[in-house]
Amino acid sequence: MSDDFFGNRNDGPNRRQDPQFNWRGFLLFVLAVFLLVAGVWASNKTNGSKLDYRGFKQLVKEKRIDTSRPLLLINADATTKQTIEGFYFDKPRAAAPVAEAPAATPVEAPKTEEPASGPVITPATGLKPVGASKPFSVEVNIDFQKEELQKLLAEAGLDLVPSYAGNEWAMVSFLLPLALVLALFYFLVRQQIRSAGRGAMSFGKSKAKMLSQDRNKVTFKDVAGVEEAKEEVQEIVEFLKDPKKFQRLGGKIPKGVLMVGPPGTGKTLLAKAIAGEADVPFFSISGSDFVEMFVGVGASRVRDMFEQGRKNAPCLIFIDEIDAVGRHRGHGLGGGHDEREQTLNAMLVEMDGFDTQEGIIIIAATNRPDVLDPALLRPGRFDRQVTVSLPDVKGREEILRVHAKKVKLSDSADLSKIARGTPGFSGAELANLLNEAALLAARNNLKSISNPELEEARDKVRWGRERRSMAMSEKEKQSTAWHEAGHAIISVLLEHTDPLHKVTIIPRGHALGVTMSLPEGDQHSFHLKEALDRIAMTAAGRIAEELFTNDLSTGASGDIKQMTGLARRMVCEWGMSEKLGMVGYGANEDQVFLGRDINRSRDYSEATAQEIDREVRRLVDEGYDRAKKLIIEHRDKVEIIANALLEYETLDGDQVKDIVLTGKMSNPPETRSKPPPPPPLPKAQGPRPAKVEDEDEGGLAPNLAGAAA
Repeated sequence: MSDDFFGNRNDGPNRRQDPQFNWRGFLLFVLAVFLLVAGVWASNKTNGSKLDYRGFKQLVKEKRIDTSRPLLLINADATTKQTIEGFYFDKPRAAAPVAEAPAATPVEAPKTEEPASGPVITPATGLKPVGASKPFSVEVNIDFQKEELQKLLAEAGLDLVPSYAGNEWAMVSFLLPLALVLALFYFLVRQQIRSAGRGAMSFGKSKAKMLSQDRNKVTFKDVAGVEEAKEEVQEIVEFLKDPKKFQRLGGKIPKGVLMVGPPGTGKTLLAKAIAGEADVPFFSISGSDFVEMFVGVGASRVRDMFEQGRKNAPCLIFIDEIDAVGRHRGHGLGGGHDEREQTLNAMLVEMDGFDTQEGIIIIAATNRPDVLDPALLRPGRFDRQVTVSLPDVKGREEILRVHAKKVKLSDSADLSKIARGTPGFSGAELANLLNEAALLAARNNLKSISNPELEEARDKVRWGRERRSMAMSEKEKQSTAWHEAGHAIISVLLEHTDPLHKVTIIPRGHALGVTMSLPEGDQHSFHLKEALDRIAMTAAGRIAEELFTNDLSTGASGDIKQMTGLARRMVCEWGMSEKLGMVGYGANEDQVFLGRDINRSRDYSEATAQEIDREVRRLVDEGYDRAKKLIIEHRDKVEIIANALLEYETLDGDQVKDIVLTGKMSNPPETRSKPPPPPPLPKAQGPRPAKVEDEDEGGLAPNLAGAAA
């Protein structure tokens, strides 16, 4: 890490940093300005008084020229204007007595008593000068005044001494700072053009950054939970290290590798690990960096990126979120020039066109492979698709152990238990879980992280943080307790639901209460009985609330959406309706602007749409009836669960099961809740209609079920 002369940091190739104040450049600029001003002052400085030719003639006639010093003719070789420099006296010379000393013998002139350094008696005239001499300069035109000047000087007995030195130092003092200013201006402009692509000449330059492997080097040891994906990309690393191993059998390494998977599964981290293991130049760029407001910039940046890759071959180029430029062509809504399509065309040609070279391996990542153009996915461009899926229970434990190296865990912390209780978590969510646990332990002044902090962090990441400070009226608490008690008892009574983990009436996230269910293991498919029990369990909250309060609230709006969405997917996507059969409906009803055509209509008739609505309604009603029958049958146990929630606020799954099986709770929580008295109710301001936005704003219409997906 070093600084250049202008104060720019050189931490690595192609490294860009935020612009900082350049002190060295500023000081150099001040110095150049100072020298420029000094040069101008030196060039304009006069050698004494500036006289015109008429004044010079007067001095000569009055014999006021100091003959003890030479009279210089500056720029004697010039063709037109020249300068005469010399010294003169302010007052005329005083006449000396001539009777005692003959004119022919100047040596007999009276001696002066003045010091040697003062004025002397001129041998030519024998006159005593008066006062100290002063410099002067006068410009003459040698072409027109040559004869007159010679005659004037001859009469006065003066001689001109030619000088060819001229004013070279003044010219140097003027040109040197000017050159420094121009050089500084050149380097500053050059730096601005090169930095961060902000210059007017760098729009078409690639924004790909070459990552330095000296710092923060990532290897396969830092990547966990994606063993199959690591095995597939291991071939690329081995090829870059030993190409002849594959070439002996005629095999060719894939030109491109497309990593596909949900967000947070480690696609970018895996690409960095490939570069770290192969120890080759690694360029990183985002798909959105190609697109600019100017037409043709994206295609130019693609060409420039591959040109940089050829200069550093063999190398790796990683394009993150390639779906930003790789979407389907020919589906634009406008008829004008499509900048994104031109960028994609340039990328297709560079990856496998007429003028392609080996040695450049493209690694791209996306979580939307369905919208990519087919020409981009064919062999020869992206030869291999690597699926980076969500980790299983073993992978989650490995990921937790990798991230646990950065935090301080207690000896009693059980990461395997946390891994079993986090199905469906991605690597990024697991890293966030450990970070939240570390923050929670620090907030409680603990020396290490234990299981309670890990479990609380898990609940916070999945369902949101508890909001104990939220003021709820007793009526709202009772309604929430009945609601969650209905969810909890149906979750225990039905066979094909996920095991109950916890139920609480403490507001968490956007919900006033949450019933938490965790699957026993990784679930890769969804069965009909599980879907039907899920609908019944989701409907149980509204049923219990209606039976025990004789009223309805907006708290079940999230449950209604969840039930309806699940039933519609059962009918339209999973073929779980006997009446409609194994037919997919709504396959073409994709969202607009996702690479699909807006003009395509749905592929079923209006009569089929009505039949779908009836089937969805039937599935929801059947689940509603099953749940209502069970709640009425176990009404007493629902009351016990609701009262326990009002007393303790939070119950574990084992405590709810104990109530359902024995009718009482043998292991109650250790501490009872003592909620503060409710605040006075505000005056009524008329009915307020329920809004869907209340779910997002944390109002009175959250998803109270809170069942884990």
